[in-house]
Amino acid sequence: MTTTDDQPVTTGVLLAGGRSRRTGVDKRYFVLEGRTLLQRNLDFLRRLFPLVLASIRPGQELDLGDTAEVELLPDAYPGASPLAGIATALDRLGGPVFVLAADMATPSSAAAAQVLAAYPGHDVALPAVGPHVEPLFAVYGPACLAPMKALLRQGRHRIVEAFPGLDVVRIAFADAAAFRNINTMDDFDEARRAIAAEGEGVRPRPPQPGPAPATRGQPALVAVVGKSDSGKTTLVERLIPELVAFGLRVGSVKHDAHGFEIDHPGKDSWRHGQAGGEAYAVASPDRLAFVTRLDGEMPLEEIARRFFAGFDIVVAEGYKRSAPHKVEVFRRAAGHERPLCAPGEALAFVTDADLSGGPRFGLDDVAGLARFLVARLATLREY
Repeated sequence: MTTTDDQPVTTGVLLAGGRSRRTGVDKRYFVLEGRTLLQRNLDFLRRLFPLVLASIRPGQELDLGDTAEVELLPDAYPGASPLAGIATALDRLGGPVFVLAADMATPSSAAAAQVLAAYPGHDVALPAVGPHVEPLFAVYGPACLAPMKALLRQGRHRIVEAFPGLDVVRIAFADAAAFRNINTMDDFDEARRAIAAEGEGVRPRPPQPGPAPATRGQPALVAVVGKSDSGKTTLVERLIPELVAFGLRVGSVKHDAHGFEIDHPGKDSWRHGQAGGEAYAVASPDRLAFVTRLDGEMPLEEIARRFFAGFDIVVAEGYKRSAPHKVEVFRRAAGHERPLCAPGEALAFVTDADLSGGPRFGLDDVAGLARFLVARLATLREY
């Protein structure tokens, strides 16, 4: 398919420079069906176009994690807006581009095909639902560059203000389901419920607070390790809510090398165990405890698979020798001279020291560590 200049639409641009002001967390890393929005939407564009770029603000970082590398396109115009990103892409490429917002929840390839099919002979092709247009799921041709640059010079950033004087074709859609984007936490919750209801690989369940169930195989697994008094428990305690905020169902495991007792002698459940049963459970309306005798220590991987089926990620504390994926907490302020992990052994460090050998996060950058982990869920599921 070609434009009036016989230029095929061969480039998809992901507009990934948003600031996530209304969600309070970086919504590009919200997880739906086991992958971040960033990963899902880059993969969506890769299925449609031979060239995919990610539009970002100047100086912005984009952690792609398990996703294949993509060329980053920093805005060449001030304002850090979608308009600046589109104008930069048109200026850089000289041909038409299909643009997609990074916070789109469930983009439709069929809808994209309709937009692309309608584009030849026009300057802009975009969906319309009633009187409302969807400018962040659209094709823009080279003729758009001049009016867009004129708006940016005036400090104006509304895309539709560039349309007068351009040949714009609007493709009518009955509803906006194919263009659902996430601006608030309520939008995120609604997107998860909609995906579950549509049966797209998620086991349906009634709407309820809290994260959605895992959708892809065994849970991701990571262990927080470190020397005594390094702050492992504090990090786990702070990390779990950050992961939950990205939409993950999180479980945790605490390793105790010395043995422990969770039941009290004399209690009925303790008496059940003393009677000789190999395992017993204590159940109430809001929680369940299961106790079983072991002949030897159960590997962490087996614990994750057996007891956390349906979870997105399991965060363990300890297992410094056996965990398949480790994040080490290392604090020089605690008097430690060198890390516990050998070079290349830790996935990342949370530290107050200038360490080499892996990504580093400050002791207070728990949000950054959470983003790092959710971008690597596929890797963390390998064990």
